[in-house]
Amino acid sequence: MTRPVIVIVMGVSGSGKTTVAKLLATALGCRFQEGDDLHPAANIEKMRSGTPLTDADRWPWLRTIAEDVDGCRARGESIVMTCSALKRSYRDVIIGDRPDVTLVYLMGSHDLIRRRMEARPAHFMPAALLDTQLATLEEPAADEHPITVDVSGQPAEIVAEIMRRLEQRRRGNR
Repeated sequence: MTRPVIVIVMGVSGSGKTTVAKLLATALGCRFQEGDDLHPAANIEKMRSGTPLTDADRWPWLRTIAEDVDGCRARGESIVMTCSALKRSYRDVIIGDRPDVTLVYLMGSHDLIRRRMEARPAHFMPAALLDTQLATLEEPAADEHPITVDVSGQPAEIVAEIMRRLEQRRRGNR
């Protein structure tokens, strides 16, 4: 990829955002940013205690992510960033009218994602919140031009598919 690439990797907790995004950033030779690291400490504590975040909790976090994206755009830097981005209104904040930002949606079955969440007990997001995440999830619409990838494969396979589709887009084939 010769021009800057900005990718937001979205999905519910346990879908593999961090794993896939780190590998994708390495493949693209660019910076990786874990969106959860941009949460205020109060949000992390709330989730750790098993309390779902409200929209009011999320707006400052989403604006911080959007500022990071805009900074990269202004500097001509590439980045791969994670963000659950479960609702269209959230994606409107972080992507909105930025046609140079690509949305990658990691989609997986409830059972697969629950198993993954249960296998990582040290993570701040408990498996008990999966159902609230799925209830909140508004899958990306066609007009958001997402790259949707099933997460049942191996991370390297998922990244290879994303890279293939990014290259198609670069050549002008959505």
